Amino acid sequence: MKKEDSLNKKTAAWREEVAGSKMRDAKFITVSGVEAKMLATPQDLADFDYERDLGLPGQYPYTRGVRDNMYRGRLWTMRQFAGFGSARDTNLRYKYLLEKGQTGLSVAFDMPTIMGYDSDHKRAHGEVGKCGVAICCLENMKTLFDGIPMDRVSTSMTINAPASILLAFYIAVGESQGVPCEKLTGTIQNDILKEYMAQKSFIFPPKPSIRIITDILQFARDHVPRWNTISISGYHIREA
Repeated sequence: MKKEDSLNKKTAAWREEVAGSKMRDAKFITVSGVEAKMLATPQDLADFDYERDLGLPGQYPYTRGVRDNMYRGRLWTMRQFAGFGSARDTNLRYKYLLEKGQTGLSVAFDMPTIMGYDSDHKRAHGEVGKCGVAICCLENMKTLFDGIPMDRVSTSMTINAPASILLAFYIAVGESQGVPCEKLTGTIQNDILKEYMAQKSFIFPPKPSIRIITDILQFARDHVPRWNTISISGYHIREA
């Protein structure tokens, strides 16, 4: 008897046996709401194609990572989500974090910045510099990255509705440091759909917002090729 036939026979017998066993009155699902199968066997991989569905590290479909040797060659970027007060306050914090071994930066913006308001706007009263750094203009961004080598440090910016503006600021500061935009590395969240479903920090209606996102994708493809132009926030949506 072939191993496959033997396994099929044993599995069928097991299912008959377990069908008569007492089960708890509960739903067995994952945190994403997917029903968990009671048993997994090689039969579930009957249509599995190794090259198509898994592949090798550093090769399409990148299931096993984007680099061929992954963490054995280079550790992942380590960056603490940080930002508070003024651009100068946060700049000093970033320098401290980099000095202590952090390998990248992750910018937390305050709510006025996230909503596209200047710090002196009446709606920003009491919120400036709270839960993130206040960035109103290019000079603020220059201060934020003063003395930080943008050609050697990648930056993640958690920003959505005004993402195009903050990315433009970042590119301009890079140019002021003599770093061309094609050498800049980093990420903008740029996931406006998450704002409608979860956080609610949107400015424009959905259709023009999506247009802005696609414009950013196209611009970065042509001018900032090492930049990650969108970071989908699945955990916001799941927990909303």
